[in-house]
Amino acid sequence: MTASYAIKPALAYGWLTRFYDPVVRWTTRERTFKSHLLAQTNIRAGHRVLDVGCGTGTLALSVKRACPGAVVTGLDADPTVLARAARKVADADVPVTLVEGQADSIPFGDGTFDRAISSLLFHHLERAAKQRVFCEIHRLLVPGGELHVADWGPPGNAVMSAAFLSVQLLDGFATTADHRHGLLPALMQEAGFRNVEATRHIDTPCGTLALYRAARA
Repeated sequence: MTASYAIKPALAYGWLTRFYDPVVRWTTRERTFKSHLLAQTNIRAGHRVLDVGCGTGTLALSVKRACPGAVVTGLDADPTVLARAARKVADADVPVTLVEGQADSIPFGDGTFDRAISSLLFHHLERAAKQRVFCEIHRLLVPGGELHVADWGPPGNAVMSAAFLSVQLLDGFATTADHRHGLLPALMQEAGFRNVEATRHIDTPCGTLALYRAARA
């Protein structure tokens, strides 16, 4: 498969990448939503885990620390954030493999992973790219493997709806409309996933984050 979506910097503009970690930490309640995401994955020793759109590596490192017996790989298309992830991995002295590549053309064979996780990736992608990425993740999972996603979801109230405008203005209305309308579960089902569910909604200063779980049949 040939990747065909444009690579966007983590905060829409390359010069903002240096601020990515503190911005995400304070605007998304990062520690809260990632701890809930990690808890629902039920990752065990021996599981092969792929962090799709791993960014600066925070979630991949958390997975490895929580379950040292898991084999963790982080994938991202942006070499700048991947370099930051590599420095964090080296500083932590934790064995996480980092791979540069686009999420709709992942360089691994069918059924390579037991779990796939993704945090704040899909709102950067237009719908066709979202569909390709979900299909690619489905291909990579073993039967019974699971996908766990944290990304923007439908605003829980008028305050969250207004707050989410800040994300849409930064990242674009075309890529975030599916999130405002809560369409990610339907796109996962179209890609072949089963038992798709939203497990939690978390209000943040920039809108409502949704956590999702899905399984490959």
